[in-house]
Amino acid sequence: MKTVPRSGSAKKHLTFALALLIIAGHLPPALAQVQIVPALKGEDALPKKNQTGASPFRIETLPVGRDAQLLTVFGRLDGLGDVAPAQPGEVPLVSILRDTLGDADPENDRLRYVWMLTYTRPGALQRVASAVPFLYGRIGDKKAAGKGVPPPVIDLADPKRDLWHRFMWLALQNVVFNPYGVAAKASTSALRRNSERYRQAHILRALAILSLYEAETGAESAFTPAESAEIQARLMLTSKTFGGLIDDAYLDEVMRRQNSSTQDTRGHNWELLRQRAETEGLFFEPLALPDGSATHAILYVSREDLQKNKGRKFGSRFLNIKSPWDDSRLARWDGHVETRYVDAEGKTTAAGAEGARKRELIPLALYGLDFPKIPALLVDFRDHLNPKKREMSHRVIEDVARNVLSLSRYGDVHYFLGRTVFDFVTSRRGIDVNQPTRLRAYSQLKLLLALDQTLDRGLRDEIESRVESVSLNPLENDLEAEGRLARQQYAALVASAKKPDGLAARLDRDRREEMVPLEHGTTERVLLRFANVLSLGLYKHREPARPEDVRQTLDAERRLAFHKRFLQQVAKSTPVVEVVWNIEDVRRSLRYVAESDTRGDAGLARAAAKIFAQTGDTEARRLSLECLYRINNEAAKAALLRIYQSPGVEADLRLLTAEYLRNALREEQRIAPEDARAIIAVVGK
Repeated sequence: MKTVPRSGSAKKHLTFALALLIIAGHLPPALAQVQIVPALKGEDALPKKNQTGASPFRIETLPVGRDAQLLTVFGRLDGLGDVAPAQPGEVPLVSILRDTLGDADPENDRLRYVWMLTYTRPGALQRVASAVPFLYGRIGDKKAAGKGVPPPVIDLADPKRDLWHRFMWLALQNVVFNPYGVAAKASTSALRRNSERYRQAHILRALAILSLYEAETGAESAFTPAESAEIQARLMLTSKTFGGLIDDAYLDEVMRRQNSSTQDTRGHNWELLRQRAETEGLFFEPLALPDGSATHAILYVSREDLQKNKGRKFGSRFLNIKSPWDDSRLARWDGHVETRYVDAEGKTTAAGAEGARKRELIPLALYGLDFPKIPALLVDFRDHLNPKKREMSHRVIEDVARNVLSLSRYGDVHYFLGRTVFDFVTSRRGIDVNQPTRLRAYSQLKLLLALDQTLDRGLRDEIESRVESVSLNPLENDLEAEGRLARQQYAALVASAKKPDGLAARLDRDRREEMVPLEHGTTERVLLRFANVLSLGLYKHREPARPEDVRQTLDAERRLAFHKRFLQQVAKSTPVVEVVWNIEDVRRSLRYVAESDTRGDAGLARAAAKIFAQTGDTEARRLSLECLYRINNEAAKAALLRIYQSPGVEADLRLLTAEYLRNALREEQRIAPEDARAIIAVVGK
């Protein structure tokens, strides 16, 4: 007797359920009666940059040994209840290790680890809970940080490590754990996802803090522009699978594009939410970080409008909350209420002004504006499960399909087609189900609650309690616990910085590991990386060299990398170098490359060739030609040959180019065979 596998039936039922959801997504929303209401604060509704003049951040520099620095950003977190009496509300937030090689020249500095000090190793109970399938919630806070060095969120000197770790876990998941059945598969998958999202939440917060520090600090930043771009771009790229492979030359472009995309998303969601609130007769108020960027918004309803609009139709699209007009709970609301005073025209005014009328506003919902397509519902003041159900929807679908039904987009055509259409419809129509995680919006909201001094204490506490209840991750801690853990972890970091066998010893090992690419070829480096991955990070190859030799070698390599990045930035930025850049800085970098023997690469050769074509400065053009001669690779000699063959090159520079090409042939530099034949044909041996 032939039997039909149960998995086929499950797949058909799942596809049918997805089809029903798609049909429901195409139903037209209920039409709303339009009522334009005045803005909550008129001009005051627009977010403004901090006008007090006092930055909420400061930076502290601590020496590590004799050739490194630990830079820590402190923040005045007035939203925390755990306040130190000596420094009210001030908490260490982000620490960065800078390897200076013992001098004051920034050209050979290397940024290493970034610590978000609220990011900690989970406690035993938290770790166990994070491996429980379908457990979507917090179970408590970690009581105390460990005594050792806290875990960094990223190593800026080795961004590729994240990519290797992702592939390692993917292999372990499919080869080792999945064959043991649903329980092992679901548990390890939940553990990995919770760990990744816990780290990503703190990376997003570290990125926001460093951006605010750069925008708000009154004094000169402790980081150079190149360092600031590197830190922020590398943190942004951690959310991309292949982000660790992006070359340093593109980091400025990454940061520019990401910031532009974020501003566009905020502006779109701001206008969408504001218009929808006005249409439904609600009040819109933005919430801004100290730099004036509006990342969230609250919707209120006026108590006097409840009776006036009773029975009115309510369009919940994009708002995703129930109608306030027929909600009996609002009539007897005893929660937080904002009291404002308005004049006869409905504009905000002082309490004692002539004709001032009191207006009581009841908070309905809080939204995140940094979310694709639609404003993300983060807090529903009447139904705390509403945001959580929406946040859970995408993860529940993924967990059930992958871990219970063993469905894959690439292994089952029914599921692939149904899921693709379902994802397209929910994304295109802005339906707040099956959307990406609100991790960024919640991370920024927790930071805003800690930094904002204007929020009413009662409203702040109510938002905070609801945000913590929405969290799906057992590894998360609440704001007060994070403030306490940050102070403890910073104390441990400072203690390690002061010990010879602490951060200084770790930095020495890292430098010897940095020597590996200089001593080994591509194949050897790949094998050494595989050994590191397969040993779960226990084995790391380090070159056995004396500290003085390591310091001298790395000094030369880091300076070359510094000038290479600068020249690539110059070559990409403008068609006329002198218009944007100080030509003396460009000459200095070209001169350093020309004096660095043959250690340049193809990227540096392309930059030198572009600068030759984009500048009218004679000395810079001569130095560009010398760079191309000194760089011993095929790309450099091909660029020299193209310059010689270009009809617009001056006679003296053409003669110089020909001489460089002849010398390259005599010295048997690396030249492509076809280029070598062309060089012999046009300039001789």
